Amino acid sequence: MLKTIGVRNTALKGNFNVADAKARGRAKALDSFQNFAAKLGMGTGNQMSNSTYGYNPITRVRTLLEWIHRGSWIGGMAVDVIADDATRAGVTIRGDIKSEDVKKVEDVMTRLNVWGAMNETIKWGRLYGGAIGVILIDGQDMETPLNEDSIAKGAFRGVLPLDRWMVDVFSTSEVVTELGPDLGKPMYYRIVASPALRGMRIHYSRLFRAEGTQLTYWQRMSENGWSASVLERLYDRMIAFDSATTGAAQLVYKSYLRTIKMNGLRDVIAQGGDMLEGVVKYIDMMARFQSIEGITLLDGEDEFDVATAPSFSGLNDALVQFGQQLAGATGIPLVRLFGQSPAGLNSTGESDLRLYYDNILQFQKRTLHVPVNKVYRCAAISEGIKINESFEAEFTPLWQLEETDKIDIATKAATMVADLVDRGIYTPEMAVRDLQSNNSVTGYFENIDDAYVASLADLGPPMPTEVRTAQERNTGQESVAKLRNEEAPDEEDDKPTGPVM
Repeated sequence: MLKTIGVRNTALKGNFNVADAKARGRAKALDSFQNFAAKLGMGTGNQMSNSTYGYNPITRVRTLLEWIHRGSWIGGMAVDVIADDATRAGVTIRGDIKSEDVKKVEDVMTRLNVWGAMNETIKWGRLYGGAIGVILIDGQDMETPLNEDSIAKGAFRGVLPLDRWMVDVFSTSEVVTELGPDLGKPMYYRIVASPALRGMRIHYSRLFRAEGTQLTYWQRMSENGWSASVLERLYDRMIAFDSATTGAAQLVYKSYLRTIKMNGLRDVIAQGGDMLEGVVKYIDMMARFQSIEGITLLDGEDEFDVATAPSFSGLNDALVQFGQQLAGATGIPLVRLFGQSPAGLNSTGESDLRLYYDNILQFQKRTLHVPVNKVYRCAAISEGIKINESFEAEFTPLWQLEETDKIDIATKAATMVADLVDRGIYTPEMAVRDLQSNNSVTGYFENIDDAYVASLADLGPPMPTEVRTAQERNTGQESVAKLRNEEAPDEEDDKPTGPVM
């Protein structure tokens, strides 16, 4: 290959010599593996060299996305499962807040179906590539920035989900200029296709965005500032999976074929009339008797052939491979997507589920942590509850422990804090607070309330066991010595009182 460079050509002079040619040849070979003699590798004149990736932006075809979500169970699962799992377990409220106030906030979230609205917002963000959830605060101007301090009692009214096609967002002149995560994003969202709040402009601080597959800057601009639908990457794999499963189903109809050869059948069909009707009756009579008694009626000149179905071996493996591709493309394990364990493995899929739940937790922290805390803060203030910076809504893990594991963890936690108290490292209040916080993991120690914890605030750390034991030992020795001194007779009393002989 290097000889074709022509390094001996007299027209090629200067710095271009044999060493340069060899260096350039080596540099070219480093790009990818190529074997021109065997036509291996990209750019060697083989069929693979003509392969590329096309541009199929189905995100812009709203009706197609809706048909997939509505009519394809795979498309529906790809959109819905992650949204359902991300909002399934709820949150645990942390911070300086009373337990009865926590219950008030959770009651409001349930009554106003806030989690249902947030779940719907995430779904439409994944389906369409973008959606918003508007935080509804009664008595405030939607075009002004959200001010939590001005939320009146009972003003929080829930969350309104709107997909990207229901709002007009792109404006080059009205974007967020404040430094932060919203820098460069639209400052206002105008509702254009909703029966609620139609025509109203919403300030960006009063909503949260949900998106699908993240795009580069220029691709995002082509999508009017939004991302891509999660179905766009899955489209070709979904077509392959549905084609394979539908083709496998069609094989059932052709698994047993019977053929009858009749002389002059073409002429009978062309002529039609009574002769064709007679042939149809003849075939119908044959099928009826054959299905009941297994008898085939034939004319002496007719021929009858039976074609049994070919072997279906390998078809199941092909379908499993298509399913695994879908699981990998969606990021949802087989045990969750198809409701079955991985094929060919003795595993129940627990390791896959644990990894999947870790990914869900990452999605929650990266995408939902800020909006969920904003919604919870608005709900708490609307209930007249005073909150501070310690207030936080923490997502409940999807992976739940077995009851035996919970008991084991609770026992070890109680033993540990008791030992710390016994050593004088922990105060009783610190120990009880640790046990109280452990309730979110084990479900135990839930009867420890804030009033009991507050009653232990004035108690300092107890005396360490070693010191207490030594003092008790000394005290006991002193008591024994004192007792002996009291029981021992006085030396003066021991002396004889009579005359000495």
